[in-house]
Amino acid sequence: MLSPSYPQRAPRGTAGALRAWQQEALDQFFEVDKRDFLVAATPGAGKTTFALTVARELRQRGEIDRIVVVCPTEHLKTQWADAAARTSIRLDPDFSNGSPFLPRHYHGAVVTYAQVAVKSSVHRRLVADARTLVILDEVHHGGDALSWGDAIRDAYQPATRRLLLSGTPFRSDDAPIPFVEYAPDEQGLRTSITDYNYGYGRALEDGVVRPVLFHVYAGQMKWRTKTGDEFEAQLGQDNTKDITSQAWRTALDPEGDWMPAVLKSADQRLTEIRNHVPDAGGLVIATDQTNARAYAEILRIHTGQRPTIVLSDEAESSKRIEQFSQNSSRWMVAVRMVSEGVDVPRLAVGVYATSSSTPLFFAQAIGRFVRARRKGEAASVFLPQVPVLMSLAHEMEKQRDHVLGRGEKDGDGLDDSLLDAAEREEKASDDLLEEEFSFQSLGSVAHFDSVVFDGQQFGQLAVPGSEEELEFIGLPGLLEPEHVHDLLMQRQARQSKHREVRETRERESGGLSELPAPLHRTLKEQRQLLNSLVGVYANQTGDPHGQVHAWLRRTCGGPAVAQATVAQLQARIDVLRKRVRR
Repeated sequence: MLSPSYPQRAPRGTAGALRAWQQEALDQFFEVDKRDFLVAATPGAGKTTFALTVARELRQRGEIDRIVVVCPTEHLKTQWADAAARTSIRLDPDFSNGSPFLPRHYHGAVVTYAQVAVKSSVHRRLVADARTLVILDEVHHGGDALSWGDAIRDAYQPATRRLLLSGTPFRSDDAPIPFVEYAPDEQGLRTSITDYNYGYGRALEDGVVRPVLFHVYAGQMKWRTKTGDEFEAQLGQDNTKDITSQAWRTALDPEGDWMPAVLKSADQRLTEIRNHVPDAGGLVIATDQTNARAYAEILRIHTGQRPTIVLSDEAESSKRIEQFSQNSSRWMVAVRMVSEGVDVPRLAVGVYATSSSTPLFFAQAIGRFVRARRKGEAASVFLPQVPVLMSLAHEMEKQRDHVLGRGEKDGDGLDDSLLDAAEREEKASDDLLEEEFSFQSLGSVAHFDSVVFDGQQFGQLAVPGSEEELEFIGLPGLLEPEHVHDLLMQRQARQSKHREVRETRERESGGLSELPAPLHRTLKEQRQLLNSLVGVYANQTGDPHGQVHAWLRRTCGGPAVAQATVAQLQARIDVLRKRVRR
């Protein structure tokens, strides 16, 4: 009976003994004996080791003569070649379209999807010349564009075997993924069929991956749109999608106070973990290069150390990632590229400071922090309190198949389009940074909101740096998965006691709390209450409803009711309550 995992994580692709799931998947691969075999395994579970074991076994059985690995990025080509070399498989990472000849001493090659898309005929000859196993790493990239899918099909149709790997939820569009089998589901929609699945929940139970704690931060945001309207909103309140996206963008602005406060808390969490795991590192995932450099400067000023900055998928960037992986420096800041397959096992703290909100990207990003090295390691990821991200954090264990012909976006709304209105007042593009001068953030303040673990939330609003926040920032650096829930419950109770002491002190001194008052009404309920009060006040004064609304806008600021935030509506409600005669 194989144990699920081992205390010390082997270097990527070098595990001497297989984990239980890898052996189970290997047995199934040879039992079903299919030309195409799809494995979906959570990031960090060991797909590389599994795939190279399949390749070695097929070679030993005399079923193949050549191995070709297709991966998303140039950086991963080197990682795959290095991992294969440790299992006595020699793969050429420098195989190119311009020089399409495989030296005799290589067993095969590693290429990118982009290479294949440019000239599929070169890659078709490579697999047609010998009995070939093609390993398609993160196979959903084969559907990135219609031309890519066609090129992948053309190039690898002659392959003897095709092993398809994915560590993330499949696509939310209708682009078919090459060589993936689809069958009708209960609604008659064509849905991808996975031959072997190893999800995060099972991997966590097996001790193969780390538990991930999401530290969620809300806060007060203020911005101005291109029409000159000023908005204020709390992250996480029930607002329209465009308000939510604009508030999110305001939070990510390095010129405000939200990002510096969250980065400071994240660094404090990293210090706590490094007390137990001295080489633990942190990663900030940024939306663009400008923000990435600004975040790095904030961290440099706070820590006194210059973070590693990774801005593109170039050779120099790959070297920086490799150096960071091997040293013990504190922080790396990257623009998206440190995603699927990039192996930096010492990453223990993340800051999700990007506008991406698809399940695919979220899973790739969180996958950078789940790779277990030894017993007891845990990871902390800092998130803005945005509904779409909260849904994804609560659904870490959910398996998502690829569905064709749905005719609409995923019903859960998990798509980058939630940020579309950050640039326009009605319907905006997918790029958060278009129309650069149509939007101006005016200020932001951060508040600790809660910790999410295993689909549950713990804690309540707290000021960064307060004892209430420190209950969760100061969690031990080593945590057993089975003990995390009980520990969070204890910290929640302790935080409540701190809060009671603070509120008593504020009442006695007559001071005001730095935290916003809880507001449980929805946006719809806020509008209904405001309109009701406007009606009462109009009857008392004899003024038309429209005139009362206009007066409230002049008094409190902000746009018309249809565009106003929950917080802005509350300000108008408070004014009317003082004036309405009971």
